[in-house]
Amino acid sequence: MSLPHVAIEICPDRKFPQTSFIQGSRNCAVFVLTSARHKEERPPTSSIMLSSKKSDAGSSSSSSSSSAGASGAERVSTSDAQTGPSASSSSAGLMEVKKKERSSPSGEPGAPPSGAHPGGPSAADLEAAEVRRTSRRKRAKVEYREMDESLANLSEDEYYSEEERNAKAEKERKQVVPPPPPPPEEEPDSEPEEPSGVEGAAFQSRLPHDRMTSQEAACFPDIISGPQQTQKVFLYIRNRTLQLWLDNPKIQLTFEATAQQLEAPYNSDAVLVHRIHSYLERHGLINFGIYKRVKPLPTKKTGKVIVIGGGVSGLAAARQLQSFGMDVTVLEARDRVGGRVATFRKGNYVADLGAMVVTGLGGNPMAVVSKQVNMELAKIKQKCPLYEANGQAGERCTSVPKEKDEMVEQEFNRLLEATSYLSHQLDFNFLNNKPVSLGQALEVVIQLQEKHVKDEQIEHWKKIVKTQEELRDLLNKMVSTKERVKELHQQYKEASEVKPPRDITAEFLVKSKHRDLTALCKEYDELVESQAKLEEKLQELEANPPSDVYLSSRDRQILDWHFANLEFANATPLSTLSLKHWDQDDDFEFTGSHLTVRNGYSCVPVALAEGLDIKLNTAVRQVRYTASGCEVIAVNTRSTTQTFIYKCDAVLCTLPLGVLKQQPPAVQFVPPLPEWKTSAIQRMGFGNLNKVVLCFDRVFWDPSVNLFGHVGSTHSQPRRTVPLLEPLQRYHTHPPC
Repeated sequence: MSLPHVAIEICPDRKFPQTSFIQGSRNCAVFVLTSARHKEERPPTSSIMLSSKKSDAGSSSSSSSSSAGASGAERVSTSDAQTGPSASSSSAGLMEVKKKERSSPSGEPGAPPSGAHPGGPSAADLEAAEVRRTSRRKRAKVEYREMDESLANLSEDEYYSEEERNAKAEKERKQVVPPPPPPPEEEPDSEPEEPSGVEGAAFQSRLPHDRMTSQEAACFPDIISGPQQTQKVFLYIRNRTLQLWLDNPKIQLTFEATAQQLEAPYNSDAVLVHRIHSYLERHGLINFGIYKRVKPLPTKKTGKVIVIGGGVSGLAAARQLQSFGMDVTVLEARDRVGGRVATFRKGNYVADLGAMVVTGLGGNPMAVVSKQVNMELAKIKQKCPLYEANGQAGERCTSVPKEKDEMVEQEFNRLLEATSYLSHQLDFNFLNNKPVSLGQALEVVIQLQEKHVKDEQIEHWKKIVKTQEELRDLLNKMVSTKERVKELHQQYKEASEVKPPRDITAEFLVKSKHRDLTALCKEYDELVESQAKLEEKLQELEANPPSDVYLSSRDRQILDWHFANLEFANATPLSTLSLKHWDQDDDFEFTGSHLTVRNGYSCVPVALAEGLDIKLNTAVRQVRYTASGCEVIAVNTRSTTQTFIYKCDAVLCTLPLGVLKQQPPAVQFVPPLPEWKTSAIQRMGFGNLNKVVLCFDRVFWDPSVNLFGHVGSTHSQPRRTVPLLEPLQRYHTHPPC
């Protein structure tokens, strides 16, 4: 019996593991663990993606990472934009299907259309027909209208006998059906509609549909400087040509086919159509990927090009150069093509060890390649329950309550918004003449929030103290007032004891004391009311103290999971991410749900490699380049004593950034690369992700859940551990690549 598999990623050069997601098939789960060093380590977190689908036997094998939408080990910024067309499912969740109820024009099923026919039946005929439609069971037994009206006015108790009423009630009681259980909550899967037609073709090609790009303006100066109507004609021909290619990307779109399918009057200027077609083909906007050529390749080659690296970028570039009529040779150090796209296969089970996510199809060239290669795309669901590490061996872990999870996630997003405000509004990007990292900014905001909590706590106690002081002063005033009431009451009593007849002075004294006593009693009553209000206010303040901490230890552990997931999405610790620029590519991300390839991402590089001259097990050691040509020195990786020298007109280097950053350099350039290139290579970050594939004999998880997260037990522990089952992950907006 074939075993399912799970992949776990573990960073070899970091203190703690992080996880990515896994691609799998039936009974398969992939754990991706990554790590990063931190001055203050945080609890581990984890996410697990689940799946239970078998892949077809005989699927293509290993692969490499695609620059167009494959997830790789390079740093990618997190993003929230996940909308647009998709071939399967992912960042949005389950799609809701609304069923429309069919009805006739009159509002009733089967009813005839409303409106009288000129020669239609009379009102009497219609009434007679209505009577005929009435069932005999419902017809009145008595023909007199008065009897009908009297019966119609009877109440239910009067109309039915007591026996009939009891029988009816018993029948209704037996027919009572308990309400159905509420349907399980499904994640919203609705996505904004993407533009269609020629406008949608421009969008899918990453071009504005209503204006020329700067590159187009440089290539068509006569158009950009011409009248507005000429530019509109250019844009329509360009967009329509793109639409023709996207409608059938499996066959080469020739100029003749384009001109034939263009509508009049746009097909009248054949020269302009040919220029636009050549421009789009030259820049890889049409006729790219794996397609059937209508015109054969030119027999005479126009130049010799060596492509270093047999990953997706190298293979795609080689195919494009080959289609331009060049003699192309690909040098690959490994014994396979694909580079950072590599598919693990065991029996009928599949797991991608490298790139595995198509980060949206909107504007993604992989949307075209997926149709050409017949990739089996599966949407990544967003549901990701978190589990706490509070269980013992053999016990089930408890999940984080949904309310708590949503509250902490909302706070995480607020923290990111606050750091963006610090950077872009307050220009807080440097501290002591050093650039501020995203991790530093987040800790600063958290400290400010903690200070705010303490300030609120101090303010709360100040209110309590102030209220207590007011109550103390009030009680003192009540005591003195009460003493005055007693004293005045005694005076009034003594004045009242003088027996009449009293002189006018004595009478005035009695009335004066009575008036003063009444006013003083009223004042005392008001003080009693004020006392009740102050005591109520004091009780309310004491009963509702503010939180004494910004985040509890449990909240911080969950927050650390989100921080870890953000590090995972960027393949680097937050301490190395630029506060100002870490999300600079958000505006250029593809739209739509994120997807995985059920039949393995390696189907892409394997298809791209067909028909190319590829030298496997050939590692480049030196590149010499001059104005007259280039020379590439390579060795056989299986026999390092065997050296090859390739001469060419140009060298296209598609080595991964990680190889270019190696010290000492893995490839020597003669003369050395310019300083601006080498410094850029050193400044750019390159992450590390590893996966471990595990196989199970059965699906022990919920098949409807693609991933779950694990929250560390203490804040002092490493904060990143995210196992995932199957090729799905939590962040829609920020998937790891």
